[in-house]
Amino acid sequence: MKRIIIYFAALIAAINIIACDESKLDLKSQSAYDFSTYFTSSDGLNQAVIATYATLLHNGLWSREYYFIFDLLGHEAKKTTNLQGDMAQLADYSFGTSQAQIGQLWNSLYRMVLRSNVVIDRASVWQPTVAADQQKAKQFIAEARFLRSYAYFNIVNLWGKAPLITAYDSTVANNYPTRSSAEALWSFIENDLTLAAADLPVTYDAATGLGRATKGAAIALLGKTYLYQKKWAQAQTTLAQLTAAPYTYSLDPSYENLFSSTNQSSPENIFQIMNAKWTDWGIGNQYYVFGGQETWGGKASHSDRAQEYGFKDWFNVYVPTTTVKAFQYPNPSTGAAYVDPRAKFTFYGNKESGGDTEYCQKCEGGKIAFPFKADDPQGYFVWKKYQYYNEVASYGGPQSSINGQVIRYADILLMLAESYIQQGKTGEEPLALINQVRKRSGAVAYTTLGAQAAATNLLIRERQIELCGEQSRYFDLIRWGIAKQTINSQRAAEPGDGKQPFLDKNVLLPIPDVEKNYNPNVAKDIANGWN
Repeated sequence: MKRIIIYFAALIAAINIIACDESKLDLKSQSAYDFSTYFTSSDGLNQAVIATYATLLHNGLWSREYYFIFDLLGHEAKKTTNLQGDMAQLADYSFGTSQAQIGQLWNSLYRMVLRSNVVIDRASVWQPTVAADQQKAKQFIAEARFLRSYAYFNIVNLWGKAPLITAYDSTVANNYPTRSSAEALWSFIENDLTLAAADLPVTYDAATGLGRATKGAAIALLGKTYLYQKKWAQAQTTLAQLTAAPYTYSLDPSYENLFSSTNQSSPENIFQIMNAKWTDWGIGNQYYVFGGQETWGGKASHSDRAQEYGFKDWFNVYVPTTTVKAFQYPNPSTGAAYVDPRAKFTFYGNKESGGDTEYCQKCEGGKIAFPFKADDPQGYFVWKKYQYYNEVASYGGPQSSINGQVIRYADILLMLAESYIQQGKTGEEPLALINQVRKRSGAVAYTTLGAQAAATNLLIRERQIELCGEQSRYFDLIRWGIAKQTINSQRAAEPGDGKQPFLDKNVLLPIPDVEKNYNPNVAKDIANGWN
């Protein structure tokens, strides 16, 4: 994306003007823009679309909080003593309705909905006469539908019933929407993504369109939407589209490249969060994630994950022992003890764990041995994924140009395999899909998946290993209905832990106080003060 991310100050000002009694204004500038006059060109609407994408990097989402929330809740990251306050509550499941990051997540998702609705509203009334602009209007609306669907996909999975705001006019008319059913939210997402896929391009010009939602991204999220609702046949049909023309997705030959500073042009990318410094997302103050947002340096940019997770830097989390052990299982061919080769790309550790034992391979002074400390529970295994310690010994600041993977092709292949397995089809089709993912990393292929129960267990492990640390595990455990038993059993077995913190209520997140205190119609529809 080469367009500058602008603020919505013009929109906010316009809303304030609309709310005023214009007859009392002494003077109205004839050259000033307002809500009805600014978004009336391709450039103006494109700025609104980019501002909607920018929400992905707001507090609660992908610049910082999103990976903390779901790595901790899914027990794919374990807090060190450095992690304090609200974040530590997530690790312990001790949070309540005032938890800061959950409140930020809710706010940013609904901000994305609002901005999407503005784009759809303004692009719908634009009515250009030039064919190229007419196509642009359709594209802008489709992009907004995709982003709105992504927001609601998170909302329905995390909170179930929630306000369903379908148009900008409804926001103006009613600031206190009621909660809609989960079924209504899912139906809206399906419809939005179907419409988005119809008008999104298969590809963009690489110089101007990197990071924008494509037709493939909409189809991928639609297939995922069907899968999460257990609509297996529809998921299969939808996801299978991405394996054939006109789509050219393929697995990156290098698994490690997917989480490196060169991952922006991987053939595996379907939808990414843009952090790279050569895009206009990658310009701005690196500390914006602590509250500055678009106002620090003018643009939202960078991911904090490398610094926050880095064992030579802030070191707020490390990899649980139970997660490391998931990479150790019987060899599919011989039955002997086996360590999955993806361990080396996921974490640093000792040789027996399969983790990488060296870092700083490209540093001036040469590679350094990872200082594994068997007597230090916080020094067993630490994150390598999304790190660039191969290039530097320490970072020196919370900036990373590694793009965040939201949906990638390996995930599509595994979801497609799951759609087959859940229909009782455990033969060649899902076997080939799973082995395709395994082959890329050099993992030994399966010769059979077995019956449905065995195939399901293999699929669950495969998703855990392949997508480890990608904020997928928590959502998977919740949708499979095994979150409580899995997380509690792993926490009970984790050295230095022994807790079983997941309660029945934790299947859904609490409705945040920021919403309850503002919206009386939501507040009165909450059971037991939680959800």
